[in-house]
Amino acid sequence: MADPNAAAAVLGSSASRLVRLFSRRGLLSLAALALACGRGAAADRAGIVEALAGEGGAERGGARLPLATGDAVFVGDMVVTGETARLAMRLGTATQVRLGGRTRLRIDRFLVDRGGVFSLGNGAMLYDRPDGAPGRDVEVETPYGRLAVRGTRFFAGPSQERFGVFVMRGRVRVSAGDATVDLGPGQGTDIAAIGAAPSPVREWSEARIRAALALVE
Repeated sequence: MADPNAAAAVLGSSASRLVRLFSRRGLLSLAALALACGRGAAADRAGIVEALAGEGGAERGGARLPLATGDAVFVGDMVVTGETARLAMRLGTATQVRLGGRTRLRIDRFLVDRGGVFSLGNGAMLYDRPDGAPGRDVEVETPYGRLAVRGTRFFAGPSQERFGVFVMRGRVRVSAGDATVDLGPGQGTDIAAIGAAPSPVREWSEARIRAALALVE
């Protein structure tokens, strides 16, 4: 039977020679950096840009980077869109997030097929996860209040000169101004201003739903 201590010594000697070789050529630090960056990018990747019309970018590491269809988006990115832009992201395996113009959405946390936390600074978003797709609860922080999402498709953004939340499928709990309302399919609520409580739950008209979706599609 081979001596494990001897084998370890051989491996250690080989590794030492490689380290000295890379060090002499000035390549060790670059190789280590590339490996570390690759591992970090793989771990923090949230998804990709599926479609983009107009200007879109990501604020990442203190820089503003332009986005294009097929580009990756990462946890920690602030995804921003131009005046009339439309941007669609595929997060994980099945979740789609669509953004309208002049929107800022930070991906605070996203675990594939487990849910995530987002911050909607301004603008409009449509969150869509197909029925039956894996996934857990999602939270969306906005200047108006917090959305606890236990559903699969909802809109959040400007609507009739207020901040509106509307649920197509699933459920969303809206907490704002020391009050909370629970929305089910076909129901919506409005928040008139930052610090205000959500309005009573009501059904939105077809015209209002179409107007909201037009902001992100």
